[in-house]
Amino acid sequence: MVTAPGIDFLGRTLRTTSVVILVYLPFGYFYFGFYHTLAVFSGAVWGLLNLMFLAGVVRATIRAGGVDTARLVGFALIKFPLLYAAGYGLLKVPQFEPLHLLIGFSAGLAVLALKAAARAWLKLDNQPPNSEKLGEAV
Repeated sequence: MVTAPGIDFLGRTLRTTSVVILVYLPFGYFYFGFYHTLAVFSGAVWGLLNLMFLAGVVRATIRAGGVDTARLVGFALIKFPLLYAAGYGLLKVPQFEPLHLLIGFSAGLAVLALKAAARAWLKLDNQPPNSEKLGEAV
């Protein structure tokens, strides 16, 4: 069944990124070493949290009932000062190289872009909603 990418698209992206990072852990440890793998993992966790709080900010802002100010302020207070301070702290860890952190930071965005590209390549959003039933009726 083909569905349009809705609000669950982001949740599926977060789950897929989590699985990709967990699959990467043993191979990264074996091939790249402990600190490089930990840097990618830490960056990926930071990127997932950033994406989750960004989605929270957008959901609190764009709603049918208007802006939910309390949730927006709560998400913004966690996302901008605390999460970005944690990201800066990750960059200051002497064992973590910035390149490995950058790979982790962008892992969620890479999965998001690949999922969107796959939807476009497979033309999942160009089909009519009941295209499966049209073929059966003829």
